[in-house]
Amino acid sequence: MKIAIASDHAGYPLKAVLAEDLRALGHDLLDLGAHDATTSVDYPDFGRACAEKVASGEAEFGVVVCGSGIGISIAANRVPGARCALVHDNIGARLSRQHNDANMISFGARLMGTETARDALRAFLETPFEGGRHAARRDKLG
Repeated sequence: MKIAIASDHAGYPLKAVLAEDLRALGHDLLDLGAHDATTSVDYPDFGRACAEKVASGEAEFGVVVCGSGIGISIAANRVPGARCALVHDNIGARLSRQHNDANMISFGARLMGTETARDALRAFLETPFEGGRHAARRDKLG
């Protein structure tokens, strides 16, 4: 599956690990940057760019990372068609897919460990949307 991935400088180290995992699983990645942790960049630019790829259908899912995960998820959610969930563990990742049909996941690199993020990303990608009563609620999100 095609997955877009992006981060700011604070999220870069975690993004690099997650990108490596996704490639190892055979996913086709669209890496939108940042490409290092030393050059300060603005998270809204990267969150929006990733969300645009998902909303347009160019990528099936998006993964975004900044220091807290908050700012980049806010930026992503401003793009119509993007449903970005900020998660902190695999339970939140599963529920974001099951109940909300999230098509993007956001991580805070300064707030969670690498293994927790890896586990949550796997759960996100493996969990289908349940539909049913959740579909009408999802549709209200836009």
